[in-house]
Amino acid sequence: MMFDLKGKTAVVTGGGSGIGRAISLLFAKQGATVFILDYDKKTADTVAEEAVKAGGSAEAFACDVSNQQQVKDVVESIAAKTRGVQLLVNNAGVAHVGTVETTSEEDFNRLLSVNVRGVYNCLQAVIPHMKHTGGAILNMASIASSVGLPDRFAYSMTKGAVVGMTLSVAKDYIGQKIRCNCISPARVHTPFVDGFISKNYPGNEQEMFEKLSRTQPIGRMAEPEEIAYLVLYLCSDEASFITGCDYPIDGGFIKLNN
Repeated sequence: MMFDLKGKTAVVTGGGSGIGRAISLLFAKQGATVFILDYDKKTADTVAEEAVKAGGSAEAFACDVSNQQQVKDVVESIAAKTRGVQLLVNNAGVAHVGTVETTSEEDFNRLLSVNVRGVYNCLQAVIPHMKHTGGAILNMASIASSVGLPDRFAYSMTKGAVVGMTLSVAKDYIGQKIRCNCISPARVHTPFVDGFISKNYPGNEQEMFEKLSRTQPIGRMAEPEEIAYLVLYLCSDEASFITGCDYPIDGGFIKLNN
């Protein structure tokens, strides 16, 4: 079977909903033992149960990725019951709308804590367990790290940092057979998007959804499963010659939106 993950242990952060949920379910389907880390243990449990019912192997952990000690404790617990960790998907993240003037210090620090420190915490905790067997790391960046988007000051800052960390890790650990890549999605239709629209545009949800969809040259938002397929490829042995890359998955947004 192509993209076979049997015998591999995968850690997926933010795996309780949206893109993380799609990745967790797909990895379990492909044979990985999946450990779902999420701030919301209830949603993570639901995804793990769904994966198990479909014949996969999955377990959920409550974890705030911005808390270094908590991340280390969870990863040590996972490594103790497996033969190390071969796959890490740094998917957990938070969004924010605002310019530099309208971004409060509190919001700036919140995005920095989750989107940057969270990735750092997971990398630092997992890489020691990969050095013996090799592995693949996938960090979730965004088109916001490549192009200027209106009202995305703090979010763009954090995703640019993710790309930088990806390149650094790929360079530092290539000798230990650890690959590190990132992907940059455009808009993806997740529960977060639906919640954002209903909160900010009550009564005009459908109109705003269609407007946001049309900002992608391809004419629609991505589905979480489409993002998960690219993540699977980059984490699989079929992508063994790929490291230090940022892949846009954007419906043509970066190159065609002019």
